[in-house]
Amino acid sequence: MPEHLILIHGAWAGAWVWERLLAPLRAAGFQPHAVDLPGNGHGPRGELDAGLDDYENSVLETLAALPGRVGLVAHSGGGVTATRVAERAPQRIAGVAYVAGMMLPSGMGFAELTAPLKTADPDAAGIVPHLQWDAERRASRVPPEAARAIFFQDLPDAVAEQAARRLTAQPEKARAAAPRWSTERFGRVRRLYVEALRDRSVVPAAQRRMQALVPGARVVSLDTGHAPQVSAPDDLAANLTDFFASSRP
Repeated sequence: MPEHLILIHGAWAGAWVWERLLAPLRAAGFQPHAVDLPGNGHGPRGELDAGLDDYENSVLETLAALPGRVGLVAHSGGGVTATRVAERAPQRIAGVAYVAGMMLPSGMGFAELTAPLKTADPDAAGIVPHLQWDAERRASRVPPEAARAIFFQDLPDAVAEQAARRLTAQPEKARAAAPRWSTERFGRVRRLYVEALRDRSVVPAAQRRMQALVPGARVVSLDTGHAPQVSAPDDLAANLTDFFASSRP
């Protein structure tokens, strides 16, 4: 079992989104490292107009400072960064856990993946119809009321409101990026997919489409909305522990 886990947040969020998961992971014997990706309003590079390369390099810097093989846990859009890091340094990665995450085929963005789903179900568009854009459409924000309804609908009102207010502007060139990976590198890394069955952002149909297009991941399901690390941290930690403690695919 890897001692260290790097936790990679999704779009509009920050390291704070993992706060409720840290204690259960530590109790299970892990040392979790929740990173703030550049360009998301947090940390020394919070205002950078960041792209996927910036995200990737930021996580690789954290990885380089840790000993041994390390597990990656990626939520939502953080999955794209995790895929790229696993492609760059597969020998250092003990496994990747996608938490309602974007486990995308090589060269395919999330918009392309969900396009056929939106024809059948407009709700597959998730948060996108609700976004507020800057004048140049270089960054977007999520209105708090949309965040509560799409991201945090299964949380108590006060918790959902607090989380919604903590979301920040998201650079579009990072959010819209498509990963590129090879079967020889990323394809050899063990993967877990944690389904969020009541997700209104990365809807279950999108989660299942990714599993079909990028086969080979172990799959577990949680009866939560988009952020099980907030709404069901103990259940999520138990599934992560089982995956990282096991040698099975």
